[in-house]
Amino acid sequence: MTNTRVRKAVIPAAGLGTRFLPATKAMPKEMLPIVDIPTLQYIVEEAAASGIEEILIITNSNKRSMEDHFDRNYELEERLKSSGKHDLEEMIRKISDMANIYYVRQKEPKGLGHAIWCARTFVGEEPFAVLLGDDLVVNEGGEPALKQLIGAYCEKKASVVGVQSVPHEDVGKYGIVEPLDKNYGDSRRIKLSGIVEKPLIEQSPSDLAVLGRYVLTPEIFKFLETQGAGKNGEIQLTDAILRLMDIQTVYAYKFEGIRYDVGDKFGFVKATIDFALQRDELRGELSGYIKKLAEEL
Repeated sequence: MTNTRVRKAVIPAAGLGTRFLPATKAMPKEMLPIVDIPTLQYIVEEAAASGIEEILIITNSNKRSMEDHFDRNYELEERLKSSGKHDLEEMIRKISDMANIYYVRQKEPKGLGHAIWCARTFVGEEPFAVLLGDDLVVNEGGEPALKQLIGAYCEKKASVVGVQSVPHEDVGKYGIVEPLDKNYGDSRRIKLSGIVEKPLIEQSPSDLAVLGRYVLTPEIFKFLETQGAGKNGEIQLTDAILRLMDIQTVYAYKFEGIRYDVGDKFGFVKATIDFALQRDELRGELSGYIKKLAEEL
């Protein structure tokens, strides 16, 4: 590595979003709004707030709307300005100013590992972050989840995967890490001896699930290039990280924050309600509606 500062991030966004059909037939799932802000914008905002300067979004041929969203729209800005809606004009303009955003297409749906491999030229010989769009993390009053991981990377100069504890019966939904020391206690940074993609419940090495945030060294690309298909017939990032452990130490970091799985319908609805309750213009009316529904249930 010639640069040890984490200034680049990769956001894989090439999935078909089949769990949200028919909405995602014409609209990328990453552009589905939480109230009035696309999910992808929240991810980009987290990256920017964590010190990321350049972002590569991995897309496919049906996701042009993502590029349009983060580009300037001079006609819209001018109309808002001439209408005296200066607050909206500023909000729209700031979207394109958050970071330098680039795009590359994943030509074949070969899995997350292959999507990350598509970023190899963009990343070069630098450490880089990965943020998955299905995981929104809110840490009100504290550091963004990615910034916490970057801090752990800066201390150890080693790859870090973001984790939180999940119910034991749900381990089969996630990549699960195996701590080197089973008695890690309250430690947030945990050295790993393994990582397993969607293990059987009885074979799970822990209840610590990888939840969509990573800081990786560029050596990961050596393993992604030769990584064969794994779970579900796809090239899995977790399999490549396991092989990376043969030559480098990898840590898990138990990040602080409330995580929403917006790739799941209930998680998406829950995020929408919680985010709406944080809005001054919506809180009172929505709270009253929720109380009324609760009385009727």
